[in-house]
Amino acid sequence: MTKIVSRFAPSPTGYLHIGGARTALFSWLLARAAGGEFRLRIEDTDRERSTQAATDAIIDSMKWLGLEHDGEIVFQSSRMERHNEVIDQLLDAGHAYYCQCSKEDVDAMRERAMQEGRKPKYDGTCRAMGLKEGVVRLKTPQDGATGYVDMVKGHISVENVEMDDMILRRSDGTPTYNLAVVVDDHDMGVNTVMRGDDHVNNTPRQILIYKALGWEVPQFGHVPMILGPDKKKLSKRHGALSVMEYEKMGYLPEAVCNYLARLGWSHGDQELFSMDEMVRLFSTDNLGKSPSVFDLTKFEWVNGQYMQEAAPERIADLLHEFHIREVGEEAAKAVDKATFLRIVPLLQTRAKSVIDMLEQAQPFIVDASALPYDDKAVEKFLTEETRALLSEILERMEALEEYSEKSLEDLHRQFLEDKDIKFKAIAQPIRVAIVGKTQSPGLFETMIALGKEQTLARLKRAITL
Repeated sequence: MTKIVSRFAPSPTGYLHIGGARTALFSWLLARAAGGEFRLRIEDTDRERSTQAATDAIIDSMKWLGLEHDGEIVFQSSRMERHNEVIDQLLDAGHAYYCQCSKEDVDAMRERAMQEGRKPKYDGTCRAMGLKEGVVRLKTPQDGATGYVDMVKGHISVENVEMDDMILRRSDGTPTYNLAVVVDDHDMGVNTVMRGDDHVNNTPRQILIYKALGWEVPQFGHVPMILGPDKKKLSKRHGALSVMEYEKMGYLPEAVCNYLARLGWSHGDQELFSMDEMVRLFSTDNLGKSPSVFDLTKFEWVNGQYMQEAAPERIADLLHEFHIREVGEEAAKAVDKATFLRIVPLLQTRAKSVIDMLEQAQPFIVDASALPYDDKAVEKFLTEETRALLSEILERMEALEEYSEKSLEDLHRQFLEDKDIKFKAIAQPIRVAIVGKTQSPGLFETMIALGKEQTLARLKRAITL
């Protein structure tokens, strides 16, 4: 069996967005599942719109997602000489010809064809003229059909008479997209092409070039687009952000890959897959033929599951890194990684992302003197009566020799017995006192994460508010 070689070939006229990332993921899975190769090509021939920043961002995005490529990255802009060499071969073999019809001439041909009820296209005026300069066009067969079996959509066929004699080389000497793609894929050994279904119309044209050159035609598969919840084209308000924006928002790369894979691929009712599982289970047979809908709520749920399963050390490192990004390296020195590591187990089941966890961690990482308080919570729970109770609890806690979760539980149990009151009488006042609001993880877990010094300092401040 021939080894599968797939590729991802983005254009650096913008950053890598979610739709492109899913295409890259499917191409990567296709190769990895078959023990094949996955290649990366940057199609940077649009000199005006291609930027180095976008190129770097694409490469960074692929690395962050874990979609490692085989071999060197190919830059299409460096291959123009090779593209023109192939065009000259097609001319020499009689499969292409020079054309000197102007844009206005071609527009008139198409207008006339439309008026006569024919397909609006170039009419082949220069086909047999034997010209020696001008644009270069492919001699499209005048009869028959060009078809292929799409790995996603099934059999697709186009009558050749419906297709133009497409331009292969422009008047300025630059090769066109369809020609360059065919040559690059062939030279890179690509035999399996997975891409978005916006390329469906290009495929028969590219197959004609392959056949004219006598080259083996790859397998093609076209995945449907991703839509927003309103079933319209995915936009920024739906989540069509660049991949690295998701990194900045604190999502985990494996969660992004998992969610993207499920947008158009399935394995029974299973929702969560490790990368290894996806490689083991992936098959084009399970790719959907209809557009998928990006659901931000579902995506956040998937990321939350990965947050729960991640090693606390890894999440603590990410929290530390994001804290530095937020406040700067100097200000971040006040909170070390060890502090975050104490906090992570308390918040891991609650957070949707690293940013979300960092927000929830704020009461744990500010000094008692800077802890912000919810005014309504203070008014409701820090009454004169509850402050008196907090003062007594403070005295008992100051006298504690061992500061542990068990000793705190025992102290508060004894206090409740002595005062003949229920835990709810002190739970919210204590919570507001030590975290500034009415929501927090378990009370004694929170006290341990804060440490004795900070817990006592917060109780003192709350009593004197």
